[in-house]
Amino acid sequence: MDLAWRQQDRIDCHVHVFDPERFPYAPDAPFRPRGGEIATAKYLRAMLDAYNVSHALIVGPNSGYSFDNRCTLDALAQGAGRYKGVAVLRSNTSRDELQELQALGVIGAAFQVALYGTDFYADIEPLLMRLRDLDMWADVQVREDQLKILKPMLESSGVKLMFDHCGRPNPRRGVGQRGFQQLLSIASTGRAVVKLSSFAKTSSQPFPYEDVRPFVRALIEAYTPQALVWASDWPFLRPRHRVDYGPLLAMFEQLVPNDADRHAIQWQTPRKLFRFGARSIAEADRT
Repeated sequence: MDLAWRQQDRIDCHVHVFDPERFPYAPDAPFRPRGGEIATAKYLRAMLDAYNVSHALIVGPNSGYSFDNRCTLDALAQGAGRYKGVAVLRSNTSRDELQELQALGVIGAAFQVALYGTDFYADIEPLLMRLRDLDMWADVQVREDQLKILKPMLESSGVKLMFDHCGRPNPRRGVGQRGFQQLLSIASTGRAVVKLSSFAKTSSQPFPYEDVRPFVRALIEAYTPQALVWASDWPFLRPRHRVDYGPLLAMFEQLVPNDADRHAIQWQTPRKLFRFGARSIAEADRT
């Protein structure tokens, strides 16, 4: 078996941290991870080390914590520069609050449209503009055709856009479905990036998620590896089938067989766009 992927530096652009003993879940959390879904900062570090993942983007989850970012911010502090963060924010978050979060390693705000629906985010345009003015990202998770409603506001705001999980299209409707086509068209703005991630959420099939391949190919063609990043969605909340980190990495080699393209998606592009440290952990260890 070829395990060359174990020797390559990479950045995981979508992970979560849950530590309910130190940071109790919010009373209004839409879902409370438990058992094997609980993933502390200590465990995150061990998992990334095991797979030679140099850096990670920790996305504040609505699950467990709703709008409470303390667990995510604590993990950023423990990472000492290894991580960047995306916070879950209310629409009235001020510029001063955003700057305080920036100083702690937060690069953007998460908008969980797939969970809360488009009406919940109808008033976010002023926040999007504040994010734009501070050169921060709007990390948007939509599903199926939700993007057609939000696209005019997202584009007109001028904010940098990051889309989770391939846009979560309906695999049975093919790449021609309207929401996915609108995601492809946003590539022309030059200020959008898509996470090739969480195939288990998009696919209607178990591993190796064969029905996501046409969507990945279309995204690579539209966005190019210079506007795509890879992510695991660890620790895999509420999976319909078993999900493991190693097989996801091996699968990604098959989805993106070109070494240069894969290196761009997993390392060069996220390092540049999200301003991670210039050197990998392996490079630092050699100096």
